[in-house]
Amino acid sequence: MNYFRSLGLSITATQRSLSLFLVASFLTFVTGCQAPTTQATGAPTDNSAPQKAIELREGDSLKITFPTAARLDTAQQIRRDGKVVLPVLGEIDAVGLTPAELEKKIIEVFGSQLATKEVSVTLVTSTYPVFINGAVLKPGKITADRPITALEAIMEAGGFHFGTANVSKVRVIRHEGQEVKTFTLNFKGVLQGQPSPPFYVKPSDIIYVPEKFTLF
Repeated sequence: MNYFRSLGLSITATQRSLSLFLVASFLTFVTGCQAPTTQATGAPTDNSAPQKAIELREGDSLKITFPTAARLDTAQQIRRDGKVVLPVLGEIDAVGLTPAELEKKIIEVFGSQLATKEVSVTLVTSTYPVFINGAVLKPGKITADRPITALEAIMEAGGFHFGTANVSKVRVIRHEGQEVKTFTLNFKGVLQGQPSPPFYVKPSDIIYVPEKFTLF
């Protein structure tokens, strides 16, 4: 009797251990199958802060000064062809360069005509267009004179049309050289007061706010 009793205890303990092992294995399998949950913001890291080095664009107003040759000083807007004209020296391409890069380029191109290779380029005013379309109150073009986020640009266009706007699928379309990039932004969380990294727009970005899908 004692033999069978001890055998029964051994069998029960073994069954209990086996059951715990099977439960642990099942939980491990289920956990491994679940994908980690993340909130997609659509905002790449290079857009979480405004650009520090401002590239010159058509229409920007510049002040170009030569410390040792005041007669060459000029203040003008960059022409539609992307050039500026330097008195006596000639014209030079400016679009796409930073002010510091334009300074270097002026010295490289006209250095032989300068008594001292010193020049200063100052960006006086800069504006750029951003285009907003879709479910906003005032679709069209806005003109920015400072770094702004996509949400600020939408507010400049009157804000979302909350009756129809799909705020979780806002798209930003950007041309970079020969490439077209599209970013999808989810503003649902930030509109509910949740923290979210800013997405800064670039010149000529197109912001499209789609409508919610409805069945009639």
